[in-house]
Amino acid sequence: MTRAKLPMTRRGHDKLADTLNHLKTTRREQISDYMGSALADGDLRESAAYDEARMQQSENEARIIELEDQLERAVIVDESGQDGVGLGAKIKVRDARGTERAFEIVGTYEVDVLKNRISDQSPIGQALLGKRVGDSVTVQLPKGSADFTLLEVVYD
Repeated sequence: MTRAKLPMTRRGHDKLADTLNHLKTTRREQISDYMGSALADGDLRESAAYDEARMQQSENEARIIELEDQLERAVIVDESGQDGVGLGAKIKVRDARGTERAFEIVGTYEVDVLKNRISDQSPIGQALLGKRVGDSVTVQLPKGSADFTLLEVVYD
């Protein structure tokens, strides 16, 4: 069975790689130190600290496996020379009420709503892919539809 490729920006790939490195080095060492302290305290049968350390170790290792899989399947999208909205585009749109909003179109694993980074697979992301400045789209959202006009497309 072929595993699906994960399109992402260079920045998103680098962030995942940095996170993986942190988990494999710094975080593993922190958990090891915590586990060592719990072991030094004595009886492990009723040691909440040891149980917590084991749980943290398990969660850390699971996250490492997940990130390694994502990085293995990653396909870095070349953002240069794109014509229209694509992965890595910083865009500005105006809605039907005249309100302007800015987004960055990113891969699924790079989404950060607080930083206006939306997935290329989200309703707005899908509707805008390939569009050019001046194009208008209607997006189906959970609470109805919204109309947007694309004002700007920038690739850093």
